[in-house]
Amino acid sequence: MAETVHFRSNGHDASGYLATPPGGSGPGVLVIQECWGLDWGIKAMADRLAEAGFVALVPDLYHGALAGHDEMDKAAALMQALPADRAARDMGGALDYLSAHPGVTSRQLGVVGFCMGGMLSFLIAAGRPDRVAAVVPFYGFPQGDAEPDWTPLAAVVRGHMAEHDSFFSPEAARGLEAKLQSMGKDVTLTVHPGSGHAFMGPHNALGTHDANLAATIWPGVVSFLKATLL
Repeated sequence: MAETVHFRSNGHDASGYLATPPGGSGPGVLVIQECWGLDWGIKAMADRLAEAGFVALVPDLYHGALAGHDEMDKAAALMQALPADRAARDMGGALDYLSAHPGVTSRQLGVVGFCMGGMLSFLIAAGRPDRVAAVVPFYGFPQGDAEPDWTPLAAVVRGHMAEHDSFFSPEAARGLEAKLQSMGKDVTLTVHPGSGHAFMGPHNALGTHDANLAATIWPGVVSFLKATLL
């Protein structure tokens, strides 16, 4: 079942797309959108997690704004205009909503993010170690001045990066992995040979969707989340 839900975000109102499993209960997973907004592609990812037994919530970080998959300039503008403090509030409010949801079976939550959402998944994990225990970022991570203080990060991170990616290079991914591992963090960022940015995206907006790779990766994502959160 899927529905639009509303929750408090540090005194403000926020909303999101909530997908629940057939049995109505399971571990909670926060799903973080790409640059397009809360579109059918990211809803499909939440639906897949629900089908696998998770309660999945996608907060609407753009508050209703959307860019079409042929509107890259608009998507880039929406991403650049996203207030960082509001995004942090909304993701935090979504985590609190999930942890209090009667169908969520554990107070320890997972985060799955794609592109911009992959980058944000690292930030919410570092900012909310009280809630986030497992993170699966796809082709996105903080770089340079966008990096947070990594000290509080307690979640296990299993990321999936693209070999051919002008946004988040494999060299930068390997550098971040080495940095976090040197701090004692349980982080693995796998760079998939031959892949392009957004290889999981069912919308194929960049012409890089790789159905075979996506099908190969997904069972491991589900197994990792279950093993970490159950």
